[in-house]
Amino acid sequence: QLQASGGGLVQAGGSLRLSCAASGRTFSSYDMGWFRQAPGKEREFVAGISWDGTTTYYADSVKGRFTITRDNAKNTVYLQMNSLKPDDTAVYFCAATQARRVVSRGAYPYWGQGTQVTVSS
Repeated sequence: QLQASGGGLVQAGGSLRLSCAASGRTFSSYDMGWFRQAPGKEREFVAGISWDGTTTYYADSVKGRFTITRDNAKNTVYLQMNSLKPDDTAVYFCAATQARRVVSRGAYPYWGQGTQVTVSS
């Protein structure tokens, strides 16, 4: 089970840190990803991290502004979001997969409930 938190309302240029807490003893064996879905749009990949935290990858739209990390001792993955823009407004979801380095939504079988991020201009 995945539980995302940390969303909120922030002004453009501001920062937020999202957290995703996982239950279960096998968290460290899963690659983790963050996705987002804006109103009227499809859910899109934002960032991913390998099971051991050594590999990270990002959508071009967030590269250089967002950072994904994980703490396997705490069964938690984070998304630090800086220099936020109104276009970043969306519901953000964390997801888990046993596949490696994948960005396709369909490759992630396990999903959290989502947390709303709203960036005002």
